[in-house]
Amino acid sequence: MRPTPTLAALSTTAACLLALTATSCSSDSGAAAEPPDTPTVPTGVTVYTSTSTSVHVMWNKAAEAEKVRRYEVYRNGKKIQNVPAEKHMIDIAGLKPSSSYTFSVRARDTDGKLSAPGRAAPVTTPSADTDDSKPPTRPGSLKARADGPRSATLTWAKSEDNKEVTSYDIYQEGTKIHSVAGTETTAAVTTLRPDTDYTFTVRARDALDNTSPDSPSASVTTESEPEGRTGAEVPTDLQATARKDAGVWNLDLVWNAPKAGGDVTEYEVYVDGKFGSQLVLGESAPKETGRISLPLEEKAKATCAVKVRAKLPDGKWGPFTKEVTVTAGS
Repeated sequence: MRPTPTLAALSTTAACLLALTATSCSSDSGAAAEPPDTPTVPTGVTVYTSTSTSVHVMWNKAAEAEKVRRYEVYRNGKKIQNVPAEKHMIDIAGLKPSSSYTFSVRARDTDGKLSAPGRAAPVTTPSADTDDSKPPTRPGSLKARADGPRSATLTWAKSEDNKEVTSYDIYQEGTKIHSVAGTETTAAVTTLRPDTDYTFTVRARDALDNTSPDSPSASVTTESEPEGRTGAEVPTDLQATARKDAGVWNLDLVWNAPKAGGDVTEYEVYVDGKFGSQLVLGESAPKETGRISLPLEEKAKATCAVKVRAKLPDGKWGPFTKEVTVTAGS
C-alpha cells in the first residue's frame, strides 16, 4: 500500500512546480524575441494571361531593395524561376489552357535569407480555341511621353479580335521589352536610359498567340540626369586569352554582364574594329557572365584588339567596353 503524501510533501512539490514555471516564464518575460532577419515580402503581385498557355507576372520592389539578391517566383507553392533583383516581371510559359494557377514571389537577400511567400495571386488561362486563326487588328494611335530620365508612358487605341485580345507587347526598335494585359491601352516602360532616343511599336496577341501587325511607331527622348550616365550599361572585366588547339589559335573571351536593370542575353564581339561574332544566351545560361571562343585566322604572333557590347533591356545596344589587346603565337 502506497503511503499518503503529507501536507509538507505536497507543499514542497507545489513549490518546485511554481519554481519551474517561474523559470520557464522568465525566459519569455524578458525582452521580446527578435523577429527573423529576413527580407520583406514583395507586394503588388499581379498576374494576367498572355496566351492560353502563358502568363505575365509582375510585382513591386521589396523594401530595402539594395539588399535583395534575387526574386523567386512560385507556381502553386512550388518554386519555378529565379529573377535578378533589378527585374520585377517575368513571362511564364508551358501552362495548360483553361487551367487555374496561383503565383507568388519571395525575395532572397545577399545573405541568402528568404522572405515569406506573401499573397498568392490567382489566374485562369483561357481556352485554346482551334478555330481561332485570325490575328487581332493593328493597335492604333500610339503615343509616347517621357516621364523623366528613365521611364516613358505609352498609350494606344485598342485592337479588335474575333475572340479576345489577351495581351499587348511593347517593342523598342524590334526588341520586345514589356507586356501588358489585353484590357490595357497604356503602359509604363521603366528600363530606359537618360538622354536617349527611343522608337516604340505595339503588337496585340490573342489566346492562340496570333499576333497583330505592328502599330504605327512613336518616338521619344528621355530627359537628362544632372549626374550623367553611370556606365552601368557597359560589360565589365573583359578578359581575352589566345589558346592553341589542334594547331588552330582561338580567342577565348569572358566578361561580366552590365548592371542595366534586367537580364542581358545578347552580346556582340568586335575584333580590330569589325564585327566578329554574336552571343545569344539561352534561358538556362548564366546571365551574369558572358563567354565565347573565336577562331583566329591570323598567323602566329598576330595581335588583335577586341571589345564587347550588350543589347540592354531597353532594346538598344549599349556602349562598347574598352579594347583589350591579345597576341597569338609564341
